[in-house]
Amino acid sequence: MIPGFTRFTTLFVCFFLLFGCQTEGKLTKKITAETVSDAFHFPKFNPVPKSFVPHYYDSISNFYRERIAQDFNGMFLVAKNGEIVYERYKGLANHQFKQRIDKHTPLHVASISKVVTAIVICKLADSNLVILDKDIRSYLPEIMYSGITVRMLLNHRSGIPYYGYFPYSIWPATKTLTNQKIVQLLNTYKMPLYFPPNTQFSYCNTNYVLLALIAERITRKKFPALAKELVFEPLKMTDSFINDGSQNSDSIARSYDSRNRLEPFTNLDGVYGDKNLYTTARDLLKLDKATYSNVFLSDSIKKEMFRGYSYEHKGKSNYGLGYRMREDGGKSTLFFHTGWWHGNTGCYASLRKDTICMVIISNHYTKKVFGINRLSTLFGNYPYEPLIDTKENFIRPKVAIERMDEAIRKKNKP
Repeated sequence: MIPGFTRFTTLFVCFFLLFGCQTEGKLTKKITAETVSDAFHFPKFNPVPKSFVPHYYDSISNFYRERIAQDFNGMFLVAKNGEIVYERYKGLANHQFKQRIDKHTPLHVASISKVVTAIVICKLADSNLVILDKDIRSYLPEIMYSGITVRMLLNHRSGIPYYGYFPYSIWPATKTLTNQKIVQLLNTYKMPLYFPPNTQFSYCNTNYVLLALIAERITRKKFPALAKELVFEPLKMTDSFINDGSQNSDSIARSYDSRNRLEPFTNLDGVYGDKNLYTTARDLLKLDKATYSNVFLSDSIKKEMFRGYSYEHKGKSNYGLGYRMREDGGKSTLFFHTGWWHGNTGCYASLRKDTICMVIISNHYTKKVFGINRLSTLFGNYPYEPLIDTKENFIRPKVAIERMDEAIRKKNKP
């Protein structure tokens, strides 16, 4: 029974959902956790071999002690077959209130948020509520760009400009930016694409801002509530939430620079989809476990998620749908995502061939988190490189800003 609803209301809602029509640019079908997936049960893994923990525990412990622990402020977890092998929690979530970090303390994981955004979109695709190869204007009819599909947003091949380069002349530092306002500014100033769609890779947060908007348009629900309904609640990720800017206060874990100075919230901290997921190492482990289930995500959609799309340039780095990748010949593929926003840094890595999950999150700026892949070689034949790209196909900031400034000048020209 639905709390607060009369039987008549329930029947009316069911009738509306059954016979509701779809018009161009709008979807009238509503969505709930029940319509996307049935009650979820985590997949059953083989028990962790008795020899595994004593064999690997010392190596993991030495890694943490020698490479992470000193001056570390955050959480660290390694799991095998969904079972925690090693975890540590250290430091403060909030210096002012002396709030210590423990297994239930949600920390901002920056771009690791993209994994959840991609999963929400892929669950909608599983339910035929979004089509990955459909033009995004089918869902966001007001956007000026043509020829860009949902898939191109997911794999960063759209060419759409980065909203973080908006100058204060068009959006002041004192005013909180929103996802919808980003679309309006792109349109108002006719910001040009960096390159024709699907011709190359360039990591850009705007892609995932638009994905969150698409999910909202389809479901008529705000993205933080939708992520809770489709991901956090079914997986019992009870310590996870997406901040839309309304929680920007001392009620949540704060961010600090490398000298332990508080990082203030900025005008970009109300934007979500690309960031603003607050979660824990244990909740990310639950998410990782769920990705092995064909109930939570279909086998067909996972084949789309866990493959590379950008091979124009030789190299080991690639990007799937919401996951970064390291591919190196005959070695096992490493799937992961890093995060960096203000003083928050982190990495979630999934060694899928060996069902290993590694998570490290810090709310005090440190590059240590990007070296967690050193552990991957302990468990299998995985590529060994720092998990941060210095030579991604980013458009150079100077060039991107110059193009944006030129578009603004054209708009403001008498």
